[in-house]
Amino acid sequence: MIGGFFSLELPMRTEYHSQALRLNSARYTLEYLLRARNYKKIYLPAYICDSVLQPVKRLAIDYSFYRINEHFAPIFERVPEDDACFLYVNYFGMNSDNVRNICHNLRHVIIDNTQAFFDRPQSGVDTLYSPRKFFGVPDGGYLYTDAEERLELERDPSYYRCDALLKQIDLDNTSAEPLFEQNEAYLDTCGMHVMSGVTQRLLMSIDYEQVRAIRNENFRFLHQHIGTYNQLRADFGSVNGPMCYPFLIEHGEHLKDLLLEHHIYANDYWQEVPSRAPLSSFDYRLAENLVALPIDQRYNEADMRYIAQTVRSFLG
Repeated sequence: MIGGFFSLELPMRTEYHSQALRLNSARYTLEYLLRARNYKKIYLPAYICDSVLQPVKRLAIDYSFYRINEHFAPIFERVPEDDACFLYVNYFGMNSDNVRNICHNLRHVIIDNTQAFFDRPQSGVDTLYSPRKFFGVPDGGYLYTDAEERLELERDPSYYRCDALLKQIDLDNTSAEPLFEQNEAYLDTCGMHVMSGVTQRLLMSIDYEQVRAIRNENFRFLHQHIGTYNQLRADFGSVNGPMCYPFLIEHGEHLKDLLLEHHIYANDYWQEVPSRAPLSSFDYRLAENLVALPIDQRYNEADMRYIAQTVRSFLG
């Protein structure tokens, strides 16, 4: 149709993961793999979100948890069975070396890059991504796989679920929060679909190199100013558009409270983990005390300085 009503004025660029399969959520990319590969069991890290269990339980697949060490490497000394797979999370987008080692040493591997949007997949390795953790879109998940079976899926329209994003612009985060929660609840139960046209078009409008550069710069600023207090043993020198600045400190839960008092929100990763990890484990310590400081493309050096000052005030 030529003419008619005007639409949103969005720049036309190329999706970062233009060669991937497009689904409506990262949890459904995992379900897609479990169906296409016909796996009967999955090994999962204890330090993971419960939403990952949704497709596993829906398909009645057996699962076991493994732990990670202080370098985020899996504590796992067996070979997955022929009908089993091993899922590893590229935590905070800072564990590319672990990803390469796991892909080299284990078979039937699934790499969860939901926290590492800008890390390209290893050749021939099933890899999944969550654009919603990095950008303002109502749904979406990317999947790289060479599985021969291709599932026939319908597209799930999402125009009527963009009200949270629009209300956030027009009013504020607090006003839009109930709508975001409604959208999360919808994605829990809507089932597996092809990514919506709205989401794909939004993802085609993003300047990915600018986003990556801002995230890297903000990450490095925080590490320069508070990194000496960070108890994580991770590679902070090589970042690639990371999801957040992971800051591990004693009494991290109290720091999160102080940050919130100063209008700085740090996500929890993840409240359900202590129920399946020993009190003395690294997994438990992360769930209790890791503070995920925001460093994304919405913020600049002044914002990072404010975060650093607030953290330093907590440290005394």
